This record gives sequence, structure tokens and C-alpha cells, in this order.
Amino acid sequence: MALINRTRHPLRSRSEIIFRNIVIVLLIAFFVLFFVLPIIMALIGSFYQWNPLRLQFNFLGLDNWKKVFTSKLFWSSMWHTVVFALAAVAFRVVLGLAAAHALYSRSIKHKSFYRTLYYLPTITPMVAVAFVWKFIFDPQFGLLNHLLGIDINWLFDGKYALPAIIILTIWKDFGFAMVIFLGSLYSLPKDCYEAAEIDGAGAWQRLVKLTIPLLRPTILFIVIVSLISYFQTYIPVMVLTQGGPGTQTYLVTYMIYEEAFVKYNFGYASALSFVVFLFIAVLTGFSFKISGERSLS
Repeated sequence: MALINRTRHPLRSRSEIIFRNIVIVLLIAFFVLFFVLPIIMALIGSFYQWNPLRLQFNFLGLDNWKKVFTSKLFWSSMWHTVVFALAAVAFRVVLGLAAAHALYSRSIKHKSFYRTLYYLPTITPMVAVAFVWKFIFDPQFGLLNHLLGIDINWLFDGKYALPAIIILTIWKDFGFAMVIFLGSLYSLPKDCYEAAEIDGAGAWQRLVKLTIPLLRPTILFIVIVSLISYFQTYIPVMVLTQGGPGTQTYLVTYMIYEEAFVKYNFGYASALSFVVFLFIAVLTGFSFKISGERSLS
């Protein structure tokens, strides 16, 4: 049998190396131009009175940062954001795990249909979902009040406006958690469950003492990803309430939008953005620390 010559032509190898280097350089340039440079510009701009329409770029030092921490609107917006994020994350994890556990069961028929049904809102654009739910929350013609037999002005009552945004977010997003949990459930060792059944453990005991501890890394992943995502929530507030009634649904991202693109105070908006970034970084690090301590114990 004739031996196959596997030696590449030197010109071909050289052209491949050149092409590979060009692609790497272009990717690095794209990342620097559209990610690194805007972050640096925003950080620098947070120390200035920055209004691009008036061509203002006056140095203020730490005034914008001081204004952030002394602003009552910022702290109320941060409180609303924390409440929104924690509630949405909790229901996303619980409902996602419940749906995944139910679809993992052998007794459920038409699993593909239910998986598609639950996951479909996740891939639907948030703008479209928000407009649909705006009609659902309508106090006169909305479907929600009609089904529940109640009379609540969801989007214009300070007690219900933020819960309405939470309900919309949970409905749209729990399918993502369901898919992640399903993948993790199918990867769990089955011999552990067989041993638990032999020992007489019921379905609830297997869920609490076996499934949930084994899914701890998955739960942590969903919690961290969800927190980062929900601290950047903007579209539901913009479509449903515009921060109202009053400032009852002001989230931090909506406040940043107002300062940057309504008041054109880009310096203050940049300071707000970096405060939120630092808060998310600390929260993420704290979550990883808790997870590491539990894994070692």
C-alpha cells in the first residue's frame, strides 16, 4: 500500500497562518473597539459633566459619584431593583425546577409539546411580550382581571405595578431554567436514585435530599445568571409603566436611561452604571464564595 504524503505545501501552510492571524487581530480589534473602549470612555466620563448635545465635557471630579450615593431616587430605584430581582430569581428557580422535574417523570406524555410550550416565551422578543401583557393587565378589558374576577388597576396602582412586572418576567423566563434543569436531571447518576428507592425513600425525600443537593451547581449558575440579567431589566418598565406610578417601578437601569437619553446627563449616567456594575460584581463574588464554602463542607 502506497504511503500517503501528509506534508502540506509550505505556501498553503503560510497562507493559513496569515489568515488565522488576521482573524484573531480583527476579533481583538472588534472587542476593544466595541467593548473595552466604551467602558473606558464611560469611566472617564463619570468624572465629567458630559452633555454631547451641548458639547459639554467639564471636569467635576467625584461630584457625580457623590450625587449617586446621596440621591434618594437612586436608593429607592436600587431597592425596587433588588426586590424585583430576588422575587423573579426565586420564582424562576422554583418554577423551572418544578416544570423540569415534572417533565422528567416517566408518567408525563407529550413531553416535547410541553417543553416547547414552556420554552417558547423565552425566545419571544421582550418588546412583543410586554405589549401583550400590557393588554392583559388592562383594568377594563384585560384578561387577568376577568379570569380572577377582581378589579385591580395593575399598572397604575403603586401596590401592584412592580408585582405586575415581576409576573411578566417570571412567565417569560422560567422556561430557560426549566431547560437547564432538564439537562442536569438527565445527567444525574441513576444508581443513587435506585439505591434511595431500595432504602424506601419517597418521591419528596428523593427530591429534597438527593435531587436538589446534586443540582446545587446548576441552581447557583441560574441564580447568578438571572441576577445579572435582572439588574439590567429595562424593556418591561419602559413599555408597561415608564417608571410609574410616580417612581414606584423605577429600576436602576431605567434611571440610567432617563439620565442619559432624556436629560442627556451622560456623566451622571456613567457613574450610575459603574455603581451598578460594582454591586453586581460583589454580589456574584459573594455567591461564588457561599457555593465554595458549601462544597467544601
